[in-house]
This record gives sequence, structure tokens and C-alpha cells, in this order.
Amino acid sequence: MSPNDSIIATNEPIEDGVYLALNGEIDLSRSPELRQSLINLTARGHQRIVVDLADVPYMDSSGVATLVEALQAQRKAGGKMVLCGLQDKVRSIFEIARLDMVFTIVDDRQAATQA
Repeated sequence: MSPNDSIIATNEPIEDGVYLALNGEIDLSRSPELRQSLINLTARGHQRIVVDLADVPYMDSSGVATLVEALQAQRKAGGKMVLCGLQDKVRSIFEIARLDMVFTIVDDRQAATQA
């Protein structure tokens, strides 16, 4: 994967918001793009942002911080953010940091649109 590849593989409207499928590693070099995308979606007033991490094999602390910031902004705006499809390695980061108690984390897109 080249550094110019977008971190956003899919950006689709859903009934009450937007579905994003991310791809590749989320690290310090790619977090700013994700941050900007999430800020823009929150500013547009989406009630629900579903972030699919099924194709994200690795995430560092900058990626986690980006998602925490987006969750806070989305909650402040009265919306909801749901994570789905976490691979074991990424899920363990959320569990170790106890962020699995903060985020709504579900198995797949279908569950995310109902959570």
C-alpha cells in the first residue's frame, strides 16, 4: 500500500448517518486524514457514524486518539459512533485501554446500524 492510498475505502450513506470502511494500518502518518474525515462528518450533522475496521490490521495510539476525539465530538453533537469488524489485534488495544467500555463495538455492519 502506498502512502497516497486513502484510508477511507468506503463512504456510504445509511438511514440515519454514514458508513465508513477503513483500510490499512492507522498510524501517525494516516491519522490526520482520518481525523479530518471524521470531523467533516460530524460537522454535517450525521446522527450515526459507523466505522468498519475489518480491513485495519494495526492501529497505533494516534489512531485510537483520533477515534476517541471523533467519539467525543459526535456525542457532543448529539450523535452516535459505532465501531465494527475489529480484528483481534486492534480489538485488544481497545480492551487493554478499557475503551471497549466507552465505544459501542459490534461484530459487523448490520449490527452497527442497529446498535
